[in-house]
Amino acid sequence: MDGERRTDAGLLTIGAFARASRLSPKALRLYDELGLLTPARVDPVSGYRHYAPAQLARARLVAWLRRLGMPLARIREVCELAPAAAAGAVAAYWERVEADTAARRDLAAFLVDQLSRTREHMDMTEPHTALTMRCAALTDRGLVRTAHQDAAYAGPRLLAVADGYGAGGGPAATAAIEQLKAVEETDLTSTDLLTALEEAAHRANRAAVPPGDTATGSTLTALLRAGSQLALVHVGDSRAYVLRDSGLFRITHDHSLVQSLVDEGRLTPEEAPGHPQRALLLRSLDGGPAFAPDLQLLQARPGERYLLCTDGLSAVAPPEAVQDVLTTAADPAQAVRDLVALAHAAGAPDNVACVVADMAA
Repeated sequence: MDGERRTDAGLLTIGAFARASRLSPKALRLYDELGLLTPARVDPVSGYRHYAPAQLARARLVAWLRRLGMPLARIREVCELAPAAAAGAVAAYWERVEADTAARRDLAAFLVDQLSRTREHMDMTEPHTALTMRCAALTDRGLVRTAHQDAAYAGPRLLAVADGYGAGGGPAATAAIEQLKAVEETDLTSTDLLTALEEAAHRANRAAVPPGDTATGSTLTALLRAGSQLALVHVGDSRAYVLRDSGLFRITHDHSLVQSLVDEGRLTPEEAPGHPQRALLLRSLDGGPAFAPDLQLLQARPGERYLLCTDGLSAVAPPEAVQDVLTTAADPAQAVRDLVALAHAAGAPDNVACVVADMAA
């Protein structure tokens, strides 16, 4: 091919191979490190990479799949398949992309609606319609674990779940929620919500773990209400969802190793539940000074249903099944019972904690 430099062995230099494959040398080095596109030869002295012309077909396939937005982990799988099977895998991936695009469209609509509500709340001179909150909480040991380390609370203004780990995980989860319950009794304006909840979360971090115990900790996800305002605090891989007319939306982001791998494209969402390090957290209540929870202020409306749950539910129950339960349950008490039953139907390998709350005028 014109312009391609070849070695004496007929191999292409990395620069020539990059031009021919439409991949940058930086990308080729990354794909080599990941075992996705290994050079035919690496010079033992200079470390220069050389590629065989026969590798161009695979390299071009990788380039096309990356243009589709396919994660590297999935590309590696597709490249090992026979052409017919690879075609089926690409078609299945694109179906998933289209479904995810629809979900993101709904999420964008949720965010537009949420931001519009916040702006409306700031502009209005009349107060919002007063909201009441009907709620229920339920925990379950599951079908496999001998210890129960999850905790949940549903009060007039506070909703919370916590998932403890380590030898003192159960007491840690309970202590964390107890620290938050104290703020429920204070007289707060909506502008004080986030500050009050953040301070309570820092107290929970200190109270949950005995000094020097590096093996114990807990997740924490909680909502504190004042009027129509909801303050959210979140750390770990427990989750918060809201059910609105347009669907079920997750409003937290997992602080876990697996989620970081998914975010980087090194792991597909389908692979995440089976990853051997699925339970490894990047952030949690651990008693340390670097504690940094996520904080968010939400605008609630009548008719919404909120769910807080530990990964004993979210890791085993498909989102579609969770949405179906939340849509059909007559009230929060029925919803939490049905959600625990959903976890049991999936084998309930972990403790389960869930809280459901309905917002009503």
